[in-house]
Amino acid sequence: MKTINVPTKEQVSEQSQLLFEAITKKIGKVPNLYATIGYSANALKGFLEFEEAFSHGTFSAKEREGINLVVSQVNHCSYCLAAHTMLASMKGYTNEEIIGLRKGLSDDSKFQTALKLAKSMAENKGEADASFKDAFFEAGYNETDLIDLVGIVTVRTFTNYVYALTEIPIDFPRASEL
Repeated sequence: MKTINVPTKEQVSEQSQLLFEAITKKIGKVPNLYATIGYSANALKGFLEFEEAFSHGTFSAKEREGINLVVSQVNHCSYCLAAHTMLASMKGYTNEEIIGLRKGLSDDSKFQTALKLAKSMAENKGEADASFKDAFFEAGYNETDLIDLVGIVTVRTFTNYVYALTEIPIDFPRASEL
């Protein structure tokens, strides 16, 4: 099987190099997964823009981390579980809460309906259980919220799939096994 290596800045296009510089300015480094996505400047640019769009949507940064965790757990993405466990911790989640989120559980009953729907979407490739969708709307979410949730699940599935196909080195502390 072909080994995919994390590219250096010099191994990617000028457009990806510029994106790497912007990422470094924003978070202090270019994570291995982002660098690997940078083999395609179009993919990296689109991914970054799509992910950024949800920072202004329905779900708070803390809630987005919960969604990222449950989707990454479903998709068995060790890389994203490591990164989002660290980020969730930085957003104030305890280790116990992070484990719960990975299982689709939250102390916030409204948010738990979003987690369960996200988990069902990831498990069923978008064909979520209708009862989870109904519960989501009954909890007070609306159509805008649903589409934002689909977007967050989609962004995380993209990175989960990139990792599954590349198995690049994880450059965050590993998440515990469930």
